[in-house]
Amino acid sequence: MLPKVGQFAPVFTLKDHLERTINLDDYRGKRNVVLAFFPLAWTPV
Repeated sequence: MLPKVGQFAPVFTLKDHLERTINLDDYRGKRNVVLAFFPLAWTPV
């Protein structure tokens, strides 16, 4: 299910480009976060 505009994104944990673990909940109420998804980024597809 996709979040609607203005709705909080579900909490999740991922690794950044430097392999550091980032938890979305660590930023809630402290910073603005932009979520972007690039399927097959940097590939010829």
